Amino acid sequence: MSDRLKIALLLAPALTVIGVLFFGGLAVGVMRSFNYMPVIELTEPNLDAYAAILKSEEFLLSFLLSLHISVTSTVLSATIAVGAALLLRRTFPGRALINFLFQINLTVPHLVGAIGILYLFSQSGSFARIAAESGLIERPGDFPALIYDPYAIGIILQYVWKEVPFIGVIVLANMQSIGQDYEAVARSLGASRWQGFRHVLLPMIFPGVLSASVIVFAFTFGAYEMPALLGQTFPAAMPVLAYRKYTDVDLAARPEAMAMAVVIAVLSALMIWVYMRYARRGVRK
Repeated sequence: MSDRLKIALLLAPALTVIGVLFFGGLAVGVMRSFNYMPVIELTEPNLDAYAAILKSEEFLLSFLLSLHISVTSTVLSATIAVGAALLLRRTFPGRALINFLFQINLTVPHLVGAIGILYLFSQSGSFARIAAESGLIERPGDFPALIYDPYAIGIILQYVWKEVPFIGVIVLANMQSIGQDYEAVARSLGASRWQGFRHVLLPMIFPGVLSASVIVFAFTFGAYEMPALLGQTFPAAMPVLAYRKYTDVDLAARPEAMAMAVVIAVLSALMIWVYMRYARRGVRK
């Protein structure tokens, strides 16, 4: 028996479960997005659901809001993570403790973080009360609206808090594997610290930053819990809007919900495809 056949047989149970649950569910969702639901006598596939959501102002606003949340969260998380990794790779007293504290919230569920953001940053939360007691504002209600706000600041804060360590761990591992010899050579040739980072270190760690950022973008674009807990009612993020459509008492609204879900899945897959294309090009070089 060849090694390839052995590997295929060992992976077969897991791949079967993934194939049935993921691709089976995806296939059902796609069929329903095409208005194919024999249960309610929809037996002629069409693109009416996609046409309806593309003409809907609510969907377009939800799409822009989800894109804003994902892009802003990813960019901020990646930028802060790279800066944190640059500091943590240095040797200083208490480095092990700081590194531990930096990574500890990787084990904290997103829902717990959302509740913490809600209690701290809402207009009835701890910071609002402290500001009122300190005389900075007249009453807690005068605190800036960071939760349920149109700019999704609370959602972005939670994602940044949660995803910075995730990206930072990956970047720090890349930096430690690379070492500091290349930067030392650049410095010996007259490059400044910034030039050494910009032209030497950053291109070497960029694939790791990109791969982690793609994962964060895909997750934040398709996540439901945070926008549902911390987001405003209108416009809602796309996953929240899709869930509302799916749970509508009118079953005829479900094709639109499935169409939104397919849009989310396609965009996430597109991001992964772009990353894979870039990664292959980088390997060829």
